[in-house]
Amino acid sequence: MTQQQSGGAADAPRAADSGRVALITGASRGIGYGIAEALVARGHRVCLTGRGEEALQDAVEWLGAGRAIGVAGKAHHEEHQAEAVARTVEAFGRVDYLVNNAGTNPVFGPIADADLGAVAKVYETNVLSALGFAQQTYRAWQREHGGAIVNIASVAGLSASPFVGPYGMSKAAMINMTMQLAHEFAPVVRVNALAPGVVKTKFAVALYEGREEEAAAGYPLGRLGVPGDVAGAAAFLLSDEAGWITGQTLAIEGGIFLNAGVG
Repeated sequence: MTQQQSGGAADAPRAADSGRVALITGASRGIGYGIAEALVARGHRVCLTGRGEEALQDAVEWLGAGRAIGVAGKAHHEEHQAEAVARTVEAFGRVDYLVNNAGTNPVFGPIADADLGAVAKVYETNVLSALGFAQQTYRAWQREHGGAIVNIASVAGLSASPFVGPYGMSKAAMINMTMQLAHEFAPVVRVNALAPGVVKTKFAVALYEGREEEAAAGYPLGRLGVPGDVAGAAAFLLSDEAGWITGQTLAIEGGIFLNAGVG
């Protein structure tokens, strides 16, 4: 992966609040890596998590020595959550920011036919892991020192979406969890969410592969998203520039909701 492939977020100017530390889940590629790249460009250091050790180490190498570490594991395992937070604090002395990006979507089709075990797995990864990481980060550092959390939700959590109902339901739960955490963690920790539309990543490839032009035609801005579109918004919500914003969900969706009710 190159900076160009992730949307060029690493070229952004550094913010005044540089020198902080972020833990980013599901960050060996795609949106998570794009956010890591954007934060490193702003002078921050990062801990990346993901399931694949080799992919994580490649991502750490791309970000540069001393700027990143990787901790492999399954996001919904409490032991992995605790280890990732502990190793972040051990390596960098702090953990100011958390980005809950890890997610899964193995269930496609009508929810009337959905396997409930598979739906439970979606919630386990997309909701419970995010809550677990938020708890661990808050207890280890943020409760005493402050910080910010950004949850990566989806436009599927803001409206009904054909064929990905369980995924959208889990992201709706994440959006509500964002508000709940924002209320409980205030005033020391801000918590917000981003709700991307279709972003060109391996995770979403089934939604546009072989039909990108057709998929993009539904977006008023005329294209699908790239990781850098989400990364810039995440970097802003984590920064002091967003110091009076909490409990909000920002849709990053190329204007797709402008088409609601049209036709």
